[in-house]
Amino acid sequence: MAPHLEEITPRNFEAALGIRVRPDQRHAVEPVERSLAEAYVHPAGVAWPRLILDGSRPVGFLMAFLGIDWYGDGSVRRSGLWRLNIAAEEQGRGYGRFAVAAVGAEIRRRGGSDLYVTWHPGPDGPEEFYLRLGFRKTGETSGGQVVGLLAPGEGGRP
Repeated sequence: MAPHLEEITPRNFEAALGIRVRPDQRHAVEPVERSLAEAYVHPAGVAWPRLILDGSRPVGFLMAFLGIDWYGDGSVRRSGLWRLNIAAEEQGRGYGRFAVAAVGAEIRRRGGSDLYVTWHPGPDGPEEFYLRLGFRKTGETSGGQVVGLLAPGEGGRP
């Protein structure tokens, strides 16, 4: 079966909470519980949390940010991938690539084009994954993380 996304509901909430990355990745991405709490405290429509399923099997979790006030002053709105948690035993099977494409599709559906992401810097972070997908470093940081951009005009297609 092809991977697909589901909105987080009472029916799949426990499955979402069961998504765990590899132990060596835990420092680089917040757990699903934290992401869902953050989604709850942001204005409606800003956070877009989704369970990634392959058939009926939960394989990951993503959360996008949509039209977030990037600098907190109303001057710039951005959309992108906020969190990506692929279950430890499911990594390397294309689910991360699927997640990035799904977020890009949602951004385009809403009239946007650029897809931003932040990642934990360093040799044990996901930088190579994002660079292979076509993201480029913007030179910015956010919360100590590298900011990457996948823009259609730069060879990428979110």
